[in-house]
Amino acid sequence: MTEKTIPFTKEELEKIVTKYPTPFHIYDEKGMREYARKFVKAFSWNPGFKEYYAIKSAPNPFLMKILRSEGFGIDCSSMAELVLASNIGMHGEEIMFTSNDTPAYEYKKAIELGAIINLDDFGHIKYLEEQVGLPELVCFRYNPGALKEGNAIIGHPEEAKYGFTREQLFEGYKILRDKGIKRFGIHTMVASNELNPDYFVETAQILFELIVELYHTLGIRFEFANLGGGIGIPYKPEQQAVDLDRMSSGIQAAYNKYIGANGLDPLKIYFESGRAITGPFGFLVCKVLHIKNTFKKFAGLDASMANLMRPALYGSYHHITVLGNDPNSSKFMYDVTGSLCENNDKFAINRVLPKMTPGDLVVIHDTGAHGHAMGFNYNGKLRSAELLKRENGEVVQIRRAETLNDYFATLDFDEAEKFEV
Repeated sequence: MTEKTIPFTKEELEKIVTKYPTPFHIYDEKGMREYARKFVKAFSWNPGFKEYYAIKSAPNPFLMKILRSEGFGIDCSSMAELVLASNIGMHGEEIMFTSNDTPAYEYKKAIELGAIINLDDFGHIKYLEEQVGLPELVCFRYNPGALKEGNAIIGHPEEAKYGFTREQLFEGYKILRDKGIKRFGIHTMVASNELNPDYFVETAQILFELIVELYHTLGIRFEFANLGGGIGIPYKPEQQAVDLDRMSSGIQAAYNKYIGANGLDPLKIYFESGRAITGPFGFLVCKVLHIKNTFKKFAGLDASMANLMRPALYGSYHHITVLGNDPNSSKFMYDVTGSLCENNDKFAINRVLPKMTPGDLVVIHDTGAHGHAMGFNYNGKLRSAELLKRENGEVVQIRRAETLNDYFATLDFDEAEKFEV
């Protein structure tokens, strides 16, 4: 079981909302730092270990600076994410660029920053060489196909758009070797929000076996194995967080069996976890606007799936706390909804919760990854602010809420007025 707690009291939140109107996402610095240190400590047996935070999870420079101070690198997949990294002073091999269907200008930016290039497609070897030029260190993303089960979010590997096949992997590394490339890495990512620690041990074993075979076949040595991300979080109270120590010890045993026994160490172990690092330490704070009674009981919030789309997109569970209401009082079954013109704009369906009334503060848990980041403007909804609760208890705004001027900034009303129909 996982106890679903929040790092602030009702009184603290009531004070915060007098300055920052709901809805907003708020992150807990203390929780993030504690988990980051726990993650690094679990892999302290590997001197080259590095976690490259998947910035797509929560693309905010304040959060990335906190994680960088804990020794993390950054995993980027787009021009905007590369620019974010650059703007906070990140450079060189503390940046991993893992993208797909990548345009040349993004590769160019990544190489300018000295980032590690992780190629997703066999055809991109030639494309990269012709358009930008090959860097001195290249990594390939491996898709193990039917050798590895995926899961509901990322899909089955053989149906995924990502990565090289095994045959392409061998051919690709041979091509690079013959072109004079001396530095190599390998990467895979085949799951998302996985809670079984043994899944990651199995992934590591597949990569380690492959590294040994590539060495014996092509004579190349690898500097690192990036085991990807996908470490899940216990969204539901009955779920358990991934046991990092158990996962690490299993990976260490596989490392010794394959890498150590074949004289291929040192091999750096990398991850690109995002969700597990910030997910449990973010909360969407909103208010009840209306209670509607028709065929069901609906609690309408001042947030919508524009603020958190995971429940609508994946049918995902997010725990909900109604602040200030006695948890032992009468409970009711609600659909907890937003105001978009879409019937799937629901944070919860048939959820039993304490009685809610308009004005109640509601906290939706585990929104620190793929929460604000997946926001959108359908129906003209404006993306919310992001706040950070510092370790000393201070609350600061790290992204302001959008305004109507932001929303209309790309439109030209003067030209529209002249437009004849």
